[in-house]
Amino acid sequence: MPLAKIVYASMTGNTEACADIVADKLEELGWEVELDECTSVDAEDMTDADLCIVGTYTYGDGELPDEIVDFYEELADVDLSGKIYGCFGSGDTFYDDFCICVDMFEAQFEKTGATKGAELVRVDLSPEDDDETNLEAFAETLSSHFDL
Repeated sequence: MPLAKIVYASMTGNTEACADIVADKLEELGWEVELDECTSVDAEDMTDADLCIVGTYTYGDGELPDEIVDFYEELADVDLSGKIYGCFGSGDTFYDDFCICVDMFEAQFEKTGATKGAELVRVDLSPEDDDETNLEAFAETLSSHFDL
């Protein structure tokens, strides 16, 4: 069974809720899913997965959350050639740089040799019905790169 690794940072629970939606959909599609809070894993752990996913919130005026900075910095040095990646995040449209940390993670993944498997998903605060639909479609698109 292929392995999807989802690493997330969540202060208010919004990004964790998004991660749960993605994890549930992938499990429904036949994936083994490891869902980890970012402080409990190293970026190197992504090498064990077929599908590498990061979910993060954007803090303040576009800063990475403190708890995911180490993971972010380590990620650029990991060889994920042959892997598929995806990124999602939560933020607040009140800020000019809405969910910019999702873009920052996409740029880090590009350094790893991994292939982008789906468009980024941005959620305003907590996931609503439309967001849940988008996150499930994100999971389906990522999964479509594999024969299950």
